[in-house]
Amino acid sequence: MMQRFVGATVSVTGACRGIGRGIAERFAQEGADVIISDMSEAVKDTAKEIADKYKVKAVGTVVDVTNEEQVTGMYDMIAKDFGKLDVSVQNAGIITIQHFDKMSVSEFSKVVNVDAIGVWLCAREAAKIMVKQNKGRIINSSSGQGRKGFIYTPHYACAKMGVIGITQSLAIELAPHNITVNAFCPGIIVTNMWDYNDKVWGEMLSTPEKQYKKGELMQEWVDAIPLKRAGEPADVANVIAFLASDDAAYVTGQTINIDGGMFMN
Repeated sequence: MMQRFVGATVSVTGACRGIGRGIAERFAQEGADVIISDMSEAVKDTAKEIADKYKVKAVGTVVDVTNEEQVTGMYDMIAKDFGKLDVSVQNAGIITIQHFDKMSVSEFSKVVNVDAIGVWLCAREAAKIMVKQNKGRIINSSSGQGRKGFIYTPHYACAKMGVIGITQSLAIELAPHNITVNAFCPGIIVTNMWDYNDKVWGEMLSTPEKQYKKGELMQEWVDAIPLKRAGEPADVANVIAFLASDDAAYVTGQTINIDGGMFMN
């Protein structure tokens, strides 16, 4: 394993488990100190496990990315305790699945607030540190639905497409400060969130002729992927590590699909 991030400071939101944890572990494995945040108190246990396993400094903090005071407090802590921030990965996200005519304004807003405004808010605070040091990497989580909206999730598609716009706009504004801003679009990645997706979409897409059982819908979608497999958090982390590395110094304003060829653009 390469050691590209020895001495680096990296923050990852939504990192208690799944994709976020995979990203945090990859940076720690390559020598970075990591600050991970999540809504769950379990994030503190995750940080301890990462610190013990990789012998780096890892801090877990409970943060709601839609709460400006909490977000500001986290980045203030990073500046005070670590003195710098090399990479900020905005990974926190949620999804709900609902018929459009049953979806409330509050449900729509909650998803957009976490998945788009939360990304912008964390990126804003990270950039304040990075501008002062005249360098940094900001990496934002979009989705396959940032490329193509899907049934029963207009709010999620709205947010994830918005992340791509946020990324492009910030990339232009922050380029004079030697800060790159990129995004990534995971496809079907095996996480706890996908268990929910398989169950609820499976129920809602079932017909009298076709009743989806557990795992069948996911398998049907995986079979349609050119590489014929679902992704793992490590597949996402591999790309994030590249975007954060010196090898990607000339890459900014881009959104990279990590989906086995599900979307090709």
